[in-house]
Amino acid sequence: MTTIIDAQVYDLRFPTSLSLDGSDAMNKDGDYSAAYVVLVTDDPQLSGYGFTFTIGRGNDLCVAAARQRALPLIGRDVANMVGDLGGVYRDLAGDTQLRWLGPEKGVVHLAMAAVMNAVWDLAARLAGKPVWRLLSDMSPEELVDVADLRYLSDALTRDEAIEILREMEPTRQERIDELDRRGGYPCYTTSAGWLGYSDDKLRRLLKEAVDSGYQHVKLKVGANLEDDRRRMGIAREVIGWDAKLMIDANQVWDVPEAIDWVNELAHFNPLWIEEPTSPDDVLGHAAVRRAVAPIGVATGEHGMNRVLFKQMFQAGAIDYCQLDAARLASINEILAVYLMAKKFGVPVCPHAGGVGLCELVQHLSIFDYVAVSGTLENRVTEYVDHLHEHFVDPCIVVEGNYVLPSQPGYSAKVFRETLDVYSYPKGSYWAAASESESVGAVSIL
Repeated sequence: MTTIIDAQVYDLRFPTSLSLDGSDAMNKDGDYSAAYVVLVTDDPQLSGYGFTFTIGRGNDLCVAAARQRALPLIGRDVANMVGDLGGVYRDLAGDTQLRWLGPEKGVVHLAMAAVMNAVWDLAARLAGKPVWRLLSDMSPEELVDVADLRYLSDALTRDEAIEILREMEPTRQERIDELDRRGGYPCYTTSAGWLGYSDDKLRRLLKEAVDSGYQHVKLKVGANLEDDRRRMGIAREVIGWDAKLMIDANQVWDVPEAIDWVNELAHFNPLWIEEPTSPDDVLGHAAVRRAVAPIGVATGEHGMNRVLFKQMFQAGAIDYCQLDAARLASINEILAVYLMAKKFGVPVCPHAGGVGLCELVQHLSIFDYVAVSGTLENRVTEYVDHLHEHFVDPCIVVEGNYVLPSQPGYSAKVFRETLDVYSYPKGSYWAAASESESVGAVSIL
């Protein structure tokens, strides 16, 4: 019997603020970070790895919450756990004392994502399969058993969920073969479009993106209208008018301002405006959508739980669903959102970037095509070319496509050397930075 003997949680931070990677109208100087969980077993060859994503200060809160979330797993038999992934999820979600701190939102929900991501990684490693294949090999009934369908029956019943999956089941392998033929799952890049980049850097990175085969690129907007006009003009000059251009305001506007600002940029023909206002404002998104059509409205990276997505779908508030692999409570909750999206006819284009989100969402998008949506129409998944070198099994993008992962797990394991250098505050990078700041303060005095 293999048993979980420890749950290690690391405060992992990268100094991306120094290069303004990730900069946007709302978040100008983030240090990409992760509350990184390792579920250690008494088999030295088997552990589970997972994380949630933050942008610096406060990551320690997620670390503390993840330790609390993971404690009930210590001492459990691994085979029993992976044989009942829905039960494990419900056990952790049913902790009423932790639930009170949410419920199903904020730090405790991010921590739930980190721990359950590690559980799913462990299950896939034990099965010897990448997560997308593990999910694609599950029956409709097995998938629905692990999905969190609580509070959703007015939008999606269990029977409807099973029927959606049964419809796609006989032809799953055909779609896997199709992804192999086309070189993987289509993605777009945000790497060129960070708001803090100079015009010269923007132009250079856009040219590199086009040369690398991308047909979709995204720019950050929302700080200054004239700057947005100039930068979108540069984008169209470089990528042309046949490629798709998306824009992302990162929640910076009120609803009327969002409508006015997007309409001022409409002549650049953006495919969508992402996060035009508060991520919790269902009716606000619906109003923006009506007012800026045919430009689409996209949101979801800050969607706190499946109930918010249910309301977005019911209200006809979005054209593109951008769920996040480390904000929703892992695959159990994500499955529910994918199934609702299929029923309501909304394409899912997951948010990625950050630390390791690309590594996770490639599995989700592949599974969606294979077993849920059955189509690539209007679907493209985000890719950001940052920090992949820290992962043992990094995502691979070739000519604008995520190559299908082949190694067992959720592609979530980072190198031991990365933990030694970037764990906060005692990793070698942060210890040296702290020492340098102290010396500087002394010299000023």
